[in-house]
Amino acid sequence: MTIRCERESINRAALCGCLAVLLFASGCSQQTPVDTQASVERTIRDLDAQWSKAAAAHDLERALSYYSDDAYVLPPNEPMATNKQAVRAGWAAMLVPGTDVSWETTKVEVASSSDMAYQVGTYTLTIKDAAGKVMTDHGKLLAVWKKQPDGKWKAVADTWNSDLPLAVPEPMAMPAKKKTKR
Repeated sequence: MTIRCERESINRAALCGCLAVLLFASGCSQQTPVDTQASVERTIRDLDAQWSKAAAAHDLERALSYYSDDAYVLPPNEPMATNKQAVRAGWAAMLVPGTDVSWETTKVEVASSSDMAYQVGTYTLTIKDAAGKVMTDHGKLLAVWKKQPDGKWKAVADTWNSDLPLAVPEPMAMPAKKKTKR
């Protein structure tokens, strides 16, 4: 009877050991899949298309939702926006009646770690002034995206600038010097 109890204890211990090894091995083989660069590129392109649609619809809140809380926005001919209030103010000034903006991604490059990416693209901005005169600008853009701790992708840096030539003011005519009598 003692030999039989010892065998059952050994068999139970061996069985528990085997189960532990199997559970450990199955846990190791079912790691969370790592994002592939191709899937990250698709994600960034999709997010950016949605972002452009939000801006075209003048949806300020939705347009702002694509930025991380610590995003930097570098608009042309203006100071850099380094906080949420400044980013909001810049977008609020752009998404007004009479102004239309849209853009399209032409390239996405994903880091080998698949946690950062940048996008390059083109934009079109149409502004109608108070007199109804329409001005259209077009240019290029660059945005840097970063995967957030919650797994969502957000833009952490955003900049754009015009392809149009810089408007240079006409030089001022120098007033003629007065002749003085000696």
